Amino acid sequence: MGFFDRRFLSIFAFAALVFSGSAYAQDGQPHDWQIGMQKAATPIMEQIHGFHTFVTTILFAIAIFVLVLLAIVMFRFNDKRNPEPSRTSHNTLLEVVWTVVPILILVTIAIPSFRLLFAQYDYPKADLTVTATGHQWYWSYEYPDEEINFDSFMLSDDKLKEGQPRLLATDNPLVVPVGKNVLVQVKSTDVIHDWAVPSFGIKLDAVPGRLQTTWFRAEHEGTFYGQCSELCGRNHAFMPIEIRVVSEDEYADWLAKTKEASLGSDKHYAEEETGPAADAPEADAKRLASAETEQR
Repeated sequence: MGFFDRRFLSIFAFAALVFSGSAYAQDGQPHDWQIGMQKAATPIMEQIHGFHTFVTTILFAIAIFVLVLLAIVMFRFNDKRNPEPSRTSHNTLLEVVWTVVPILILVTIAIPSFRLLFAQYDYPKADLTVTATGHQWYWSYEYPDEEINFDSFMLSDDKLKEGQPRLLATDNPLVVPVGKNVLVQVKSTDVIHDWAVPSFGIKLDAVPGRLQTTWFRAEHEGTFYGQCSELCGRNHAFMPIEIRVVSEDEYADWLAKTKEASLGSDKHYAEEETGPAADAPEADAKRLASAETEQR
């Protein structure tokens, strides 16, 4: 938990208890009448939550201060109470204060801001590497170390199962183990897309001809959703991202089954493509042997 999370945890604990009630597995998606960000599922998103709370508190305090100051000025220095207006042209102390205080406030905001930026781009040692490629209008995923790749399309309404969110569920979600550092390489084959998962604190452009990199570590199991967040054409709104975070045993089982299915489909494809050509030499040899027998 970040420094600013701890500082303001007591302020928002009661509200969290009142408004929370859904399982973590349901937190990785937007909800009706939701106010604020989705629940954090990664350390980076926890820091983003803390920084957001910290900055919002400062802005709220400034807004209240300005409002009170305006009220005092309007009440004490209106025409009826102050018929003889002050002819003060400047006040050195006041000018120093309203110059130095904003600078201190900005520095106070900048320090945790830069710390958060460095945390986002300071990649830890990766336990798993995944490549996400944007297409018009779907995502494809590749596990380079496992030699697995597949496409992920949005499920149509008639294929949705109970509990699956409309416009967010996919036929082949990205599957990762819980508590592991996942390095994500993001790219595109056509136009600019954007791989964004709010619960993970990730939003990264997929640019043609360029390989972008980000990372995450999901702290608990569940299903988390995102969407392409860069206008990319007619079906931009139908390009969801679904990530299933599972235990290590479940991940190993999924990996084995996916590899087996991938090898089976590749073998079937190879047989279809090369079957007749592979049989041709054997057939030619038989025809040649038959011709030699007839000549004898």
